Amino acid sequence: MLMRSLKKLTTEIDMESRHDSVLMNEVIKALTVQPSDTVVDATLGGAGHFKALLAELGEGGTIIGIDADASAVERGREAYAQDRRPERPIAHLVNDNFRNLGRILERLGVGEADAILFDLGWSGFQISAPRGFSFQNDEPLLMEYGEGGETAADIVNSSSETILADIIFTYGEERFARSIARAIVKARSKERILTTSSLVSAIYLGTPKRYHEGKIHPATKTFQALRIAVNDEIGALREGIFSALDALAPSGRLAIISFHSIEDRIVKNMLRDAASNGLGAMSPKKPIAPTRAEILVNRRARSAKLRVFERSAVHAEQVGSDTHTLSYA
Repeated sequence: MLMRSLKKLTTEIDMESRHDSVLMNEVIKALTVQPSDTVVDATLGGAGHFKALLAELGEGGTIIGIDADASAVERGREAYAQDRRPERPIAHLVNDNFRNLGRILERLGVGEADAILFDLGWSGFQISAPRGFSFQNDEPLLMEYGEGGETAADIVNSSSETILADIIFTYGEERFARSIARAIVKARSKERILTTSSLVSAIYLGTPKRYHEGKIHPATKTFQALRIAVNDEIGALREGIFSALDALAPSGRLAIISFHSIEDRIVKNMLRDAASNGLGAMSPKKPIAPTRAEILVNRRARSAKLRVFERSAVHAEQVGSDTHTLSYA
């Protein structure tokens, strides 16, 4: 059973080792970029959206690409170097977390942005990198986007059973969180869990056999939960959205692509709150989904949702509320 599941997973991961940016046409249409605009791609990833946004800009325009992954920033540099147009815009490529968006723009001397994009999916390049994101191969259990912080192995081997169960349930929405956490604690009592294969083995032992035959691999939700916890993705997302709303120019647009319900709830609620407080409006009100044709070509797109927020034509000072400005103490 385990071998059959791994064979199926191998095929899926082979398909995902390349990167096709999702909702490309929809993003370009939603952001309505003009040649002289200032545009922020807050999640460079595979640089697909970055290339498309770059092509929309011309002389007088500015594009800022941000990513916590240094290799993603390098892909952005390569994309910019390939643009040989004499009228290409100014580009800034920044190796940082988008939670620091406000400080990044301040450091660059950029006052406002006309268009900001967040693509919250992780690229095929990250899946194929030996950092423990994938459970296809036997890799070190790291899962950091950057380097030098807490790893998934640290969490798995040092957290209590209760905390592990809470992480797996809260960030993975995994119904077998308690039994998986129990199995992890039992496995690590014999030997530290330092690789993806060791963690997968513990997850199999902590879940019923019927769960191993489903469409989703039994380790998917636990790996998602650990990745979110390692990188503090929820905290980063909240701070990033606050900063983006604060940085938007009047009539500027913010586009956010999410891929699972936890992220989408945060995006939806924060944008709705911003609209209720007079900052602007959801445009359109409902999320934009990929077409069937795109899903057939790119399976990664099947769970994607694009939400778009248009900033009011009135400046923040005129709205009369300073609750939207993120303060960095």
